[in-house]
Amino acid sequence: MKRYYQLICLTLLSVTISCKDYLDIVPDNVGTLDYAFRNRNEAENYLFACYSTMQRFSEVTRNAGFTLSSEIVYPILETHYFNETGFNLIRGTQTSGNPILDFWSGGNNGVAMYQAIRRCNIMLENMDQPIDLKEPEKKRWTAEVKFLKAYYHYYLIRMYGPVVLIKENNPVDVEIEETKRKRATLDESFEYVLSLMDEAIPDLPLVIENRAQEFGRITKFMAMSVKAEILATAASPLFNGNPDYANFKDKDGRNLFPASYDAEKWRKAADACKEAITECEAQGLRLSDQPPTSSVGTVSDELKRVLALQAIVTQRWEENPELIWAINYGFSYQGYTIPKLTSDAIGLANTYPSNWAVPISTTELFYTDKGVPISEDKTWDYNNRYNPQTVDEAHQHYMKRGYETAKTHFNREQRFYAAIGFDGGLWFGNGQQNESSAYYVEARGPFATAGPKSLNSQNITGYWPKKLANYLSVMHQNFTSVDFKLPLIRLAGLYLLYAEAKNEADGPSEEVYEYIDRVRARAGLDGVRASWTAYSRNPAKPNTKEGLRQIIHQERRIELCFEGQSGWDLRRWKELQEVLSRPLQGWSINEGNAVNYYRPRTVIIPVFGLKDYLWPLSSTDVVVNENLTQNPYW
Repeated sequence: MKRYYQLICLTLLSVTISCKDYLDIVPDNVGTLDYAFRNRNEAENYLFACYSTMQRFSEVTRNAGFTLSSEIVYPILETHYFNETGFNLIRGTQTSGNPILDFWSGGNNGVAMYQAIRRCNIMLENMDQPIDLKEPEKKRWTAEVKFLKAYYHYYLIRMYGPVVLIKENNPVDVEIEETKRKRATLDESFEYVLSLMDEAIPDLPLVIENRAQEFGRITKFMAMSVKAEILATAASPLFNGNPDYANFKDKDGRNLFPASYDAEKWRKAADACKEAITECEAQGLRLSDQPPTSSVGTVSDELKRVLALQAIVTQRWEENPELIWAINYGFSYQGYTIPKLTSDAIGLANTYPSNWAVPISTTELFYTDKGVPISEDKTWDYNNRYNPQTVDEAHQHYMKRGYETAKTHFNREQRFYAAIGFDGGLWFGNGQQNESSAYYVEARGPFATAGPKSLNSQNITGYWPKKLANYLSVMHQNFTSVDFKLPLIRLAGLYLLYAEAKNEADGPSEEVYEYIDRVRARAGLDGVRASWTAYSRNPAKPNTKEGLRQIIHQERRIELCFEGQSGWDLRRWKELQEVLSRPLQGWSINEGNAVNYYRPRTVIIPVFGLKDYLWPLSSTDVVVNENLTQNPYW
């Protein structure tokens, strides 16, 4: 076996690593394991190589939770600024011949997850080799690698369902038939991942003491939060007694999916969520509610609250009190999310096209200022929401006073104004420090400041994902980006996950309401029961498990919008097919007159069927390994 591994070209990090970027460096190639594990320093480089695959998850265009959610759509352009195949998933371009975002074998803008898992196995098999590696550090490194190995398996499960479990690597002299491994059942897959998590968690550090050199490495509260997410995924409708996969068997006739629903899975998920919350709070994590102060001059209290909500995502990880886990690479697409706010900025269209567009359906997820859905609020004019209306004094801290914009932009919750850029909406920052001089978006017509001067700067819906733009970034004559790291898990999401699991396990309770209301209070909203009782056409909705389920699902979609979570949530809830069953629409963007502009038009007709809930295995992989069973309907 040793000779076999000496022939493998191993991926290791450079020996000289800066404190800031140690997890971000693409490792160099070296020839033998003897060298890789000859001492502590070389072994640490290999540990970082195990981390290196995780860094590729920061590339949101590879994240199906981001690109498949329909929160953001991207036009088909002749000029390709990045690999946009992930955005094309909603256009029905997925095939088994060449799967998009192929994480099984690493093709078509995917990530080679099994290569990463095998690298983790090599690290675990050789952990005893470095003679100067002390026992406490060995235990920690082992725990980190087990976490990574578990997470890489879990990522595959989310996409493919039952997976091939690589508990140990094959030796070099193994017979070829033994390399053709079968898929484990879904329950076996989840059980193995959770067993690795349970082995890892006790030996992970509570916090990172040496933040200069180690920030971003896995801690106990991170792993506990991921474990809670794994259990909630296993308990969700896609994976828990899904009748669509009742006849999904391997070639030996084994059922690969559980045959019946197991309510106990939700109770285990709820317990894990509560344990993770307790650990996070014990380590000082809390909901972030303070507005930023850097380059912020004279602004109203209303705008301060909007900036505080924006900062939840764009704040530096090291300073964000609710960020549980992110990836060390920064979010690199701000140039696609900021409208052209100045005439000079239009000249940057060929480099920073500003064309990540938010469909109307995403903007309508957000509540009214009364804290209920726009279709339920009995005080809100839902039927006339597309009619133009002039911005008055009461709304001047969110929109340009005197500007004519759609009625749907009025009387909305503060997260709407923090997350969405729209025609007439204020866009604080971009070099301006005072509210009185803040820019606003002019999106109407082909010659508008933020309008489609060319195909390269065209936003096909008239809405921008403002939440993904740091207010300190400036697009003017040049583009100066102030980077941030997109969260993978934050405390608000964990609160809502606990509320979801607790409601599914036991139905509505004071504790369920409490954790939903913590998130709502930070957004300036009353509690669930108070809001629905006072303003909803369906006041009893929060009183039933089914009604509260709908509320929690919408609350998660609002709170975590544009963070790469909704696509995964909608899949595990089996709601993505419904969301993508309707055309995605935007405004009539080439019209200059408000009456004509605010007419919805279809920009994309999504294509998503039952088979798309699970990724197809490549037809080549299925042919090469005849023991593999293709996913249903492919």
